[in-house]
Amino acid sequence: MRQGTFRWMKSVNKSIILNKIRADAPISRAQIAKETKLTPPTVSSNVKELIDQGIVIESKLGESQGGRKPTMLLINNQGFYVVGVDAGPEMIECILTDLSGEIIKRTSNKLTTPITNTEFLAVLKECIHSCLQGISTTRKKIIGIGVAMHGVVDVGAGTSLFAPILGLTNIPIKEELEKEFELVVKVENDARAMALGESWFGDHGELTSMLVMNIGRGVGAGLVIDGKLYHGAQDIAGEVGHMTIDLYGEICECGNRGCLQTFTTGPAIARRAMKGISPDPITAEKVYELAIGGNDEFATILKETGRVIGIGLTNLIHIINPQKIVLGGGVTKAEELILPVILKTIEERALTPRAKQTEVTITKLGDDATLIGAVSLLLVDVFDPN
Repeated sequence: MRQGTFRWMKSVNKSIILNKIRADAPISRAQIAKETKLTPPTVSSNVKELIDQGIVIESKLGESQGGRKPTMLLINNQGFYVVGVDAGPEMIECILTDLSGEIIKRTSNKLTTPITNTEFLAVLKECIHSCLQGISTTRKKIIGIGVAMHGVVDVGAGTSLFAPILGLTNIPIKEELEKEFELVVKVENDARAMALGESWFGDHGELTSMLVMNIGRGVGAGLVIDGKLYHGAQDIAGEVGHMTIDLYGEICECGNRGCLQTFTTGPAIARRAMKGISPDPITAEKVYELAIGGNDEFATILKETGRVIGIGLTNLIHIINPQKIVLGGGVTKAEELILPVILKTIEERALTPRAKQTEVTITKLGDDATLIGAVSLLLVDVFDPN
């Protein structure tokens, strides 16, 4: 059995109880039994095991309901740790967190292209080793490694099938990392991981469906339905960056023409700026800086970007009809210029009054949204009763 896995202690009842404590702590045993429909003896015996295993702790006494004051239960957030990795396409970032998502340590390594599978895996391993260095007191309490990888991922095998921006295929991430670190490894598409992180840590309340779109070097999305990631029949659900917007548009890195991400990514914004305005090389960050500094031409480019994003989101509203849409990634740092245009475009194009009012917000998790999503891949394995 690999170090760092909860499989040895996991059962449906334990997961139900853990998730209840996570969601509603501090909570008593009696309250857990009442709200989960488990019998009091079942709750008591499972809670005892969870306390013995160090994931649950007892807290101060609660309010009396007529008898003696109940002992309240909490998750021992500092009892176990998770490694989260955002793998590419320009950099590998790694964090170590506790069970509450609190970041304890972070490391990063740049990726240089062209790169081979072997070179990519070497950088990935080096980054994780650096993150774990000097934390020997917690090493045995690490429950696993979550990897958020751009492109198409075979989730079951933990393999990166196609990383278009890096130009790589069939990277055996799970196999290599489990062999290297002797920890459970979960691999997921980066945008879907980000979506899961939003559902866990984004403070969105109880939603039946939420679409999360990551707009940065590429464009991807994740759909969470009833707390579960939707993967699709062949694990490509969420590849919205390759939605065709213009049949005769630029050639995308995937080989098709006019994909959404040929209009809306940071590099796409920079290309448009250099084509029409700036004769010198420029970055999307500089376009934004000049736009908010009063340059109307650059502001127009960002507003046009918002309009194209709004068209893409309207298409997704018509197909998926999510309760809420959350946007993240570097391009969303231009929120004050692009978000009003996104909302206006949806209002103009959506089919029904309620669809026009679909809530669209920017992530509150900031630059760490994907990393926190990678951590969530392991937390689901601990707390999810299904």
